[in-house]
Amino acid sequence: MTAPAAPAPPALEIDDLRVAVDGREILRGVTLAVGAGELHALMGPNGSGKSTLANALLGNPAYEVTGGRILLAGEDVTALPTDERAARGMFLGFQHPEEIPGVSVLNFLRQALARRKGIEDYSVLEVRLRLLEWTKRLGMDQRFVERYLNEGFSGGEKKRNEVLQMALMEPDVAILDETDSGLDIDALREVAEGISEVRSDRPHLAILMITHYQRILGHLVPDAVHVLVDGRVVASGGPELAATVEARGFDAFRADPVGSA
Repeated sequence: MTAPAAPAPPALEIDDLRVAVDGREILRGVTLAVGAGELHALMGPNGSGKSTLANALLGNPAYEVTGGRILLAGEDVTALPTDERAARGMFLGFQHPEEIPGVSVLNFLRQALARRKGIEDYSVLEVRLRLLEWTKRLGMDQRFVERYLNEGFSGGEKKRNEVLQMALMEPDVAILDETDSGLDIDALREVAEGISEVRSDRPHLAILMITHYQRILGHLVPDAVHVLVDGRVVASGGPELAATVEARGFDAFRADPVGSA
């Protein structure tokens, strides 16, 4: 009799991760796992360690991992540099995307795709065609691709550009660091619809969405919600946990944890 196949490892696994910045410990043993095709929300107040986690996941050298592991599909990538993690299918959508004057969206993505796909001279025409396809799917002006990356972009345009990059890069794991930050109601809806469109194209995509608020979760219903306070996951649960956070605030979790850590 053939033994049953072992279950596939999570797309992203964070195992007892500890991270320090300038010698001060910020993350104090964070553990969570996101399966293929799942969307998890990580909520927490300012200073809880959310952006520290995002930076540590992508390998920012200013964030020192002092303990624990980061695994992509079962592979330990804790010691790998940023470009190696990206090549293995990790994507980070930044809270504050930087402007790069003189570099068009098209050329930026051509270089990024060459690294992701392992193709030294990625075709400009192929990238342009894929960009035009995705700008249409995301309801974006097709002239967008010729603009310099994030230069003069509104807050909503910057975040939609992050979604466009995620679509083109075809990651297996996406870390979205406060994608909803600074967006008005209409821009928030457009960004959420864009994320949904990318998920429909890549149903196995695992997403860890880092956010302060519940509002984007009204458009994107998570499979799980985690609450990060003082560098630790103090509660995990279903979508209803986000409503509890909204109603009770984060201080309630410091004194009265809800769910399981």
